[in-house]
Amino acid sequence: MADSRLFFTEKLLEWNQLSNTRTMPWKGEKDPYRIWLSEIILQQTRVEQGLPYYEKFIKNYPNAKKLAAAPEEEVFRLWQGLGYYARCKNMLAAAREIATTYNGKFPGEYEQIKALKGIGTYTAAAIASFGFQLPYAVLDGNVYRVLSRYFGIETPIDTTAGKKQFGDLAQELLPASQSAAYNQSIMDFGAVVCKPQQPACGTCPLNRKCQARQQQLVDVLPVKSKKLQIKKRYFNHLLVELKDNIYIRKRTEKDIWQNLHEFILIETSEAAELDELRQQETFRHLFENVPFTVVNVSAPVKQQLTHQTIHSRFFTLEVEQPLPLPEHLLVSRKKLDNYAFPKTITDFLHSKRLQLF
Repeated sequence: MADSRLFFTEKLLEWNQLSNTRTMPWKGEKDPYRIWLSEIILQQTRVEQGLPYYEKFIKNYPNAKKLAAAPEEEVFRLWQGLGYYARCKNMLAAAREIATTYNGKFPGEYEQIKALKGIGTYTAAAIASFGFQLPYAVLDGNVYRVLSRYFGIETPIDTTAGKKQFGDLAQELLPASQSAAYNQSIMDFGAVVCKPQQPACGTCPLNRKCQARQQQLVDVLPVKSKKLQIKKRYFNHLLVELKDNIYIRKRTEKDIWQNLHEFILIETSEAAELDELRQQETFRHLFENVPFTVVNVSAPVKQQLTHQTIHSRFFTLEVEQPLPLPEHLLVSRKKLDNYAFPKTITDFLHSKRLQLF
């Protein structure tokens, strides 16, 4: 087993030095602030989608102090379209912690890094190894896959036992003096060689000792114990116009899109037409004494989140008098771009057909 582990580490480092051609703008970055930004932006985001956001954040906020001092609404607008807005909220909280507790200098110890808001074990290890050359092994989806296949581990990766087993193994394999190079190599190896689908087993430098290949388990490993349950939700957005002004509110509940803005929202258990919405208690309360004109009803649109599918429809209505909405703002349509909205609403607002801007 010891020989197999040594072979694994040596071959990965050799592959990284001689054959790894994977390039990314932040690869080889030593600035812990930039490493942190790239990791936060890329969580649950494809590289090609996250890159423009990374560049915008670096340009607007070149260090933690600049980010910490930025108005929340401005940061959320810059993040707009990336989704998973809790990441942005946590990122801003962490930047403010760095500014106040560490005088703007990114903390250099693993436990200090991990204690920052929104930073888990993987991100802390990445920052510690790449930014400070500390001996902490990263453990992301690519690493789980490479380790489970090479060592033939069938313990589910989404269990407490699995996380501990893989975490211990990853740390044991890490060469302390080359932690950054090793971490980069195993992540890149999982991305371009030991891929989820159609891995390059024939040319893989590890194939001679890969247990998954020997036991024909490549398509089986890694194992997950839980099947993701996708919840369907139906959002009916009422875009109500009053003399060129539109009602919006900030989402403050502990739900998706917290701290972003939306129109008047009626959520239903299934897709609804306008006649069905009229029967909803919220609709009847709003328009009990206020006549309205229907301007437009959009086609349904769908947004896929990790655990939810959001089906949205937009109903544009005109009124001649105010609605009983004390928690909503009445904003000029020309100023809507000053507010951060979820991607579905942003796409709707910027559609050429509507020409709201």
